Amino acid sequence: MGFMLLLVQLIALALTEPFKLNEIKAFSNPEDPGNVLVYMAIILIFTGFIFLVIKLNKKWIIQAFIFFAVGSTLYFVFIPFFSVGPYITLTIALSTDMILELGTVYYSIFILSAGLTILLYKYPEWYVIDTVGVIIGAGASTMFGISLEIIPTLLLLVALAVYDYIAVYRTKHMVALAEGVMDLKLPILLVVPKHWKYSFLTEKFDKEDREAFFMGLGDAVMPTLLVVSANFFVQASSYSVPFIGSINLPALGAIVGTFVGFTVLMGLVIKGKPQAGLPFLNSGVILGYVAGSLLAGSALF
Repeated sequence: MGFMLLLVQLIALALTEPFKLNEIKAFSNPEDPGNVLVYMAIILIFTGFIFLVIKLNKKWIIQAFIFFAVGSTLYFVFIPFFSVGPYITLTIALSTDMILELGTVYYSIFILSAGLTILLYKYPEWYVIDTVGVIIGAGASTMFGISLEIIPTLLLLVALAVYDYIAVYRTKHMVALAEGVMDLKLPILLVVPKHWKYSFLTEKFDKEDREAFFMGLGDAVMPTLLVVSANFFVQASSYSVPFIGSINLPALGAIVGTFVGFTVLMGLVIKGKPQAGLPFLNSGVILGYVAGSLLAGSALF
């Protein structure tokens, strides 16, 4: 589980420069704290939407929505790596003033994204779910990480940690939500089997003793937002890492802090009870970011 969390963070960092060059981001004004309200509103609306669909027993709507989101995210993740020339283009004149150029590379990206999405639908085994989950998790982390400066990111992480605590321990609606959609076998979680013979296809979620550990994909994405944001917006001493690029001390501190929080979280998870991940992970990544910034001598905000 820890390896996949690290993989999401490293891939997200590697995607930062390609996303920047291709102008792939979620918000046009990264310093606006109002972006946090937009993000939280989307989460609350989507949560309410899922509960409504579950109550109406129309889970196929959730599947259709998630698979569309997966395919779209994969497409945007692959664009920075494949949209380089020269490549053959097909020019179509729709009118004298409208000319459409279609590059073969975009067909390839579409086919690859659609192929992975179809594979996920037809054969949602744990390693397929984990592979797709890591890719879209990293892509989403980069997209939002470069769209939110440090202050909005910190506000968002604190708000999400509080929300996750309330949703898991108080109202418990997040636990009910997870139980309602886990049987759909969607890439909204990461799966780590307890043994190599494990199959997610035959997993029975009504059992008390499960044969794998599960972590919501959001638990990997949210702390990674600060890792990406720190590396993208903070000016500090950095180190060059092969295949990843330059990583500064605040971002490194955030990565270390994430795993301190993750270690504490897993110590509770192995006891068998569902835990709210974000209070631990977000606290860890924030403290790690602060420590890294102090070591680098850079401004916190």
